[in-house]
Amino acid sequence: MPAARLKVQLIAHTPDPEKTCALAARTCYSALDMDRLQQLVAEKDQQDFLRRVIASGHLSVLEHASFTFSIEGVSRALLAQVTRHRIASFSVQSQRYVSLAEGFQYIIPDRIRDLGEESVQEFESQMAQMHTWYQQWQERLGKGEGSNEDARFVLPNACETHITMTMNARELLHFFSLRCCSRAQWEIRAMAREMLRLCKQVSPVIFESAGPGCVSGPCPEGAKSCGKSKEMREYFRNMK
Repeated sequence: MPAARLKVQLIAHTPDPEKTCALAARTCYSALDMDRLQQLVAEKDQQDFLRRVIASGHLSVLEHASFTFSIEGVSRALLAQVTRHRIASFSVQSQRYVSLAEGFQYIIPDRIRDLGEESVQEFESQMAQMHTWYQQWQERLGKGEGSNEDARFVLPNACETHITMTMNARELLHFFSLRCCSRAQWEIRAMAREMLRLCKQVSPVIFESAGPGCVSGPCPEGAKSCGKSKEMREYFRNMK
């Protein structure tokens, strides 16, 4: 099976997320009833108001906007990292119900590619050997999900998986602050940056200062900083 490549799609989101969040914020600060608030939000641009709300730290209103992503071409090693973000919903391709008897795609780290073709071939040979072991255990364990769930124990972290993931906007800001950072692991960093690019297209105000911590303030990494805060701010603020 060929090596897998990252593919991130924004497959669903709250309709007009910025107006939804602005409406939620105005609920907190206005004596108007909902019908009149909705009319106000519909008739007047809410961008400046929403910026002030976000700048004030009133981020709970961002929880009313949700974003659902389809993610392919990522490893089971990445899955272990992303599911640490507990304020999110995940649906993951099951190695119990989905047989990989015909083969599996896998992720080849760039550092292995950088070693040259011989190293890549060695890695691919190791993946093929693991697939052979998987097939052998399937045959010995019999057919069905029971054989899949036990044979999968020989599959590598490099094995590709598919994820459907939903997060609200507030949690996404937190996620991006950690996973877009240059100190994040390379695979989840690439995924997070592509997610952010898609979010900016839908909600430019909510995500205009999103990215690693250095985009909106001083680098939180201290002595472990990459030293590229200026470049990072320019990159993420100009991301499209």
